[in-house]
Formats: sequence, structure tokens, C-alpha cells
Amino acid sequence: MLRPYWRCYFPNTQAIIYVVDSSDTDRLVIAKDEFHAILEEEELKGAVVLIFANKQDLPGALDDAAVTEALELHKIKSRQWAIFKTSAIKGEGLFEGLDW
Repeated sequence: MLRPYWRCYFPNTQAIIYVVDSSDTDRLVIAKDEFHAILEEEELKGAVVLIFANKQDLPGALDDAAVTEALELHKIKSRQWAIFKTSAIKGEGLFEGLDW
């Protein structure tokens, strides 16, 4: 498990890129909890947040609005954030997100 080592990368972080499997609806609650825990880290307070709602190519994948709701992004008031629908395997939405 890599999560305990994430803190090693927090100093001087200017942006967070969080990738969510939009087709794994069962794990979205875990993804939301992990995401909001990361946002509470003191060393990440100033970082902007880019969320990739990935695996849009799979049937049943939630769209960006549904992922926004599932991750409770509306609760993020103190920083810039954006969400982009992506398909890493097709290369869709990745550059749009990084350009943001």
C-alpha cells in the first residue's frame, strides 16, 4: 500500500491530480473519504485540485456531474478545482485537464 508514503510528496505541492474510476461505483465512497482526507493535509492547503473522472469509455461509467456529487466537490470552498471526464486508454480529456 502506497498511501502511507504519500506524505513524502506533500511539501511544495502546487497541484493535486486525483484520478477516480468512474465505473467503480462501489468504491466511490472510499475515494471520497480518501480525497477529503488529502484536502485536510496542512502542506496541501494551497494546492489546486484537478479531478479526472476516468474510464468514461466503459459502460455504466458515471459522468462528471455524478462523480462531482459522489465526491462532494461542492464542499470545496477554499481552493480552485476542476473535474474532467477522461479515458486514459483512449487519451481523451487528459490534455484538457492538464491545460486547465
